[in-house]
Amino acid sequence: MGKVDTNKKIKENSLLRTAFEFFTTKGFSKTSITDIVSKAGVAKGTFYLYFKDKYDIRNKLVSHKSSQLFRNAVSDLGDKLDKLPFDEKIISIIDNIVNQLNENQSLLTFISKNLSWGIFKNAITSPVSEDDVDFSSVYYQMLEEAPNGFRDPEIMLFMIIELVSSTCYSAILYKEPCSLDELKPYLYDSIKLIISQHEGKQK
Repeated sequence: MGKVDTNKKIKENSLLRTAFEFFTTKGFSKTSITDIVSKAGVAKGTFYLYFKDKYDIRNKLVSHKSSQLFRNAVSDLGDKLDKLPFDEKIISIIDNIVNQLNENQSLLTFISKNLSWGIFKNAITSPVSEDDVDFSSVYYQMLEEAPNGFRDPEIMLFMIIELVSSTCYSAILYKEPCSLDELKPYLYDSIKLIISQHEGKQK
């Protein structure tokens, strides 16, 4: 990477870091582009070289932070993942991510408030940073390695993501209807049921 590209990356990362700080402390609606560029120390015109608007930088942050969670999980689990059946691979990754979010509740709040399926689909297919993991490739490789095929794998993933995000949000932040540790066995049994319902030849 040349000096010009390096400088561009530094500015983009500075804008992303600053925006995340504002969004998680001041709130998305109360944060302006002027706030972001002033603290990041760049001109307002520079912001538009990287992002269309405030919604664009928010969406890219959601994508980036989601990818970081997944990358950390895969890194932590290492070779252990290779030895597990498909459903246990998914549950192991989810368990690690849920634990990360439990340790960083401001990140949980930010992602849960702003994560839509459309943004998530973009996140898994179009990594924001070169350090981000292409989750889509990993997911479909895991599907291919499973002994049985899966019907509608995108719907299966959608249902798992929706289930995990909604239940863990309440359990982590409000301990409702129970603590996270109490919830986990029920959550993971439900994930196994979702996976088993999709197991079979692809349409």
